[in-house]
Amino acid sequence: MVYSPLQAAAKYFQFYIHAANSKGHGTHSPFVFEFITKVMNDFTKYEDYERVEAIRTRMLADNTELLIQDLGAGSAITSSNRRSVASIAKTAVKPRKFGQLLYRMVKYYQPRTILELGTSLGITTSYLALANPQAKVITIEGASTIAAKARENFAALGLTNVESIIGNFDDILESVLMQNPGIDFVFLDGNHRQEPTERYFRQLLPHVHNDTLLIFDDIHWSKEMDNAWANIVQHEAVTCDIDLFYIGIISFRKEFKEKQRFAIRF
Repeated sequence: MVYSPLQAAAKYFQFYIHAANSKGHGTHSPFVFEFITKVMNDFTKYEDYERVEAIRTRMLADNTELLIQDLGAGSAITSSNRRSVASIAKTAVKPRKFGQLLYRMVKYYQPRTILELGTSLGITTSYLALANPQAKVITIEGASTIAAKARENFAALGLTNVESIIGNFDDILESVLMQNPGIDFVFLDGNHRQEPTERYFRQLLPHVHNDTLLIFDDIHWSKEMDNAWANIVQHEAVTCDIDLFYIGIISFRKEFKEKQRFAIRF
């Protein structure tokens, strides 16, 4: 069950009062200090931001209705299987703040193979692809009508480094990983339920390396996602996790001799 607005606000308040600020002061981990100062606090106005946000603006004005087969936890807003592009853009697409954070992460760490579970309209995918044009971005979407709209957006931006795959994560993730054995960067933004989220994490583990980053969306969206995040960060392979409340970042760097956990306001 998704948290109510009141429950979500209470959870965020508890997070905020205990989380560190985003200045990096007192952070003894070089990796996390670098993440805060070089990525989170990079306030450059990249031209790519305007290009992607122009697509978002267009999607927010598009009242075309799409027939959708939702394979994940569904929408917290509606149970209808018909939704307008504008409504998807408003409620199911990651906000600009986080899309641009992912852009900066890719731009800074320069991953070569990027995997996204949950294309939606391709806004976040576009940020990932533009941040490193030399990277291969593989994005999987379960709803064919939404994937088709995302592909239109990729074409509008002239993106040539995106491989768009339509299918259920449960059915095709393993084959995608077998074809791309070394994954550098993963954004998991689909099927917000505990068991599938933990299962995808376990499937990814054989394909990660020291510098791989896994980013989980909506880690405090529901009790199930709270539980999934808590279990994932306890895994022996995880050496560092960064909780930004709306997203969570996992690192496997062996430089960390013991687990390091951070909650940072963003």
